[in-house]
Amino acid sequence: MTQNKQSSSLGIWWIALGAAMWGLDGVFIVSLLHNLTSSQIVWLEHVLLFFFAFPVLLRKRHELKQLKLNDWLAVLFIGWGGSALASVLFTAGFTYGNPNVVLILQKIQPLFAVLLATLILKERLQKNYWNLFIAALIGAYLLTFGLHIPSAAENTSQLIGSLFAIGAAALWGGSTVMGKHLAGKVSFTTLTALRFAVALPLLTVMVLAQHPDWQSMGKALSLAPVWSNLLFQTLVPSLISLLLYYHGLDGVKASHATIAELAFPATGLLLNWLILHQTIDLGQWIGFTIVWLAVLQLSRMNTKPDKSVQSFESSSLHHADLASK
Repeated sequence: MTQNKQSSSLGIWWIALGAAMWGLDGVFIVSLLHNLTSSQIVWLEHVLLFFFAFPVLLRKRHELKQLKLNDWLAVLFIGWGGSALASVLFTAGFTYGNPNVVLILQKIQPLFAVLLATLILKERLQKNYWNLFIAALIGAYLLTFGLHIPSAAENTSQLIGSLFAIGAAALWGGSTVMGKHLAGKVSFTTLTALRFAVALPLLTVMVLAQHPDWQSMGKALSLAPVWSNLLFQTLVPSLISLLLYYHGLDGVKASHATIAELAFPATGLLLNWLILHQTIDLGQWIGFTIVWLAVLQLSRMNTKPDKSVQSFESSSLHHADLASK
């Protein structure tokens, strides 16, 4: 039991590290949006990521044979919802809204993930979790508004940007639960590859439906700052971060993983301040501290699931063992 607890605590930090890398995305997306649309950016990233996904899926195709219909539906949700639509909505949010607001709104992911984890994975939350959850929400509020009362007067552009960000948060929160469902059935590299490969066809259709100017896109990609930026986003905030994230997800409850994911907007806000020189006030610093303390406390919690979850995970590991033989 002690070993399982230590493994779970380490897994939470892998998740937090991977999520922190997602925070790098916002800093570089802003400059890319001057040359490409949000759909084109996400599509180009997935085209590059497919060069990782294809050989992985080819080499580990035996793992795919054990997946059932409900597992493939989970893969579809992760690929289409979490990787394609959520990424497009998140990127589009930077076009309409304040980058800091778009990042901070990702803190509502636990609201969606906890609900789905309770309904789908039958996770039973400990009393301490809700205290931690409330503390994280307080930190999220302070990160968003500081010590000031938010104004009710929001223009249409800001509203659209916020709605896009909320939509991305809902899809990513759901993807956490679906990823947890699959974590014991396939390896974390296979799960990462599936996410990218399944998303690419939908993204291709989305880009083609917009009738893109291929000449302008090619001209943009001929610029060194554009393709180097795109390559960095593909390798670090997308590929490496997700490998770390899915590596840590196995053995960690989905409801706990969503709190660890708050490292994503917290890091993004800090980088916006350091690189884009977007100021952060005392109240936001307090919120930033609360979020990181919540992640620290979460790693120390007893993450032992209830019997229903233990049964689910034991069954998943059994299937994985059979597939590897």
